[in-house]
Amino acid sequence: MKFTIIGAGAIGGLAGAYMTKAGHDVLLVDRWKEHVDALNENGMTIDGVRGDLNAKVKAATPDQLSGDLGVVLIATKSQHTLEALRQIVPLLTADSAVVSYQNGFNEPDMIALLDEHGLPGKDIIIGSIPNYGGALVDPGYIEFVHEGPIQLGEMSGEMTPRLKEIGDALSALTEVQYSDRIWGQIWAKEVYSAQVVFSALADAKIRDTLGVERYARLAGAIVKEALEIADANNIDIQAFDFFDPANYRVKTAEDTKKLLANIDHAIWLLKKDQDNKPTHNFKKKGSGIWWDIVYRKRPSETRAFAGKLIEFGKKAGADTRLNEKMVGMIYEIEDGKRQLGFHNYDELEAYAAEIGKTLP
Repeated sequence: MKFTIIGAGAIGGLAGAYMTKAGHDVLLVDRWKEHVDALNENGMTIDGVRGDLNAKVKAATPDQLSGDLGVVLIATKSQHTLEALRQIVPLLTADSAVVSYQNGFNEPDMIALLDEHGLPGKDIIIGSIPNYGGALVDPGYIEFVHEGPIQLGEMSGEMTPRLKEIGDALSALTEVQYSDRIWGQIWAKEVYSAQVVFSALADAKIRDTLGVERYARLAGAIVKEALEIADANNIDIQAFDFFDPANYRVKTAEDTKKLLANIDHAIWLLKKDQDNKPTHNFKKKGSGIWWDIVYRKRPSETRAFAGKLIEFGKKAGADTRLNEKMVGMIYEIEDGKRQLGFHNYDELEAYAAEIGKTLP
């Protein structure tokens, strides 16, 4: 089976490198020409939680694509999903398979775009959640930041031969968990990610934001509201990895105590691999949103998933005020109208109290 991975950043690049090392036919595609040139000349250099690796890979820019792409994994930032899909539509057929291999509520829009072009979108698009993490540091160089499984599922919920074949290939990188409710799991990831957005309000390590009880309480209130948005949309939120939505349905002080312990455990899981690699000085010390804002100096994908979560909430008549306040702060930071810092938590905490959303 041939694979084309659109987006050779951390998520796509790591998958492509390990799949290639395992003998799969993989082409990495990226619009950053310097990155593509470095990959073709020197291979993919990886360090981080698994130590050092160099994989000889094939890479191309989007304008160089032609012919049969095989299975396509779109691993761009969420906001670039439709642009990337639109570029390859002429090369797709009714029998194609395209995996949404990124954050965000991308699948329905991808299906609609393919339908517009006379292709059976619901039969082509496959949902997934890559739960490992990394950072594209320089052309040809990715830092593997933390381990995690991949959830993979047909939008119909069926277990199909192509799903198993794709999963077998991806297992060269990490554990693949097949899902018969992938849309509910995608929602769960985006609900959970509300606290990841929260952690990017300050230029600090996650253990200094979500790892502090005061801030974890505030983040818990934000995820609780995000979960209520899902409820308003009649989404059957699925537990995944270290996220159990039941922990965020806080009603009592005892519930809050349990939630704080859960958040603390999640941070430990995310960071234990780094702690076990003391010889490596990790460059990525925060979330992907933090990385984009602080290191890459570019807009994050907040609008493409947290922004969409708020849109879903508004359409369903849910209360989205706390998430709106937080997301608005991120937008202001990206636009140069607000500074990163712990003062943002003070402001958000005061607002949560004002609107009666502080956890008991």
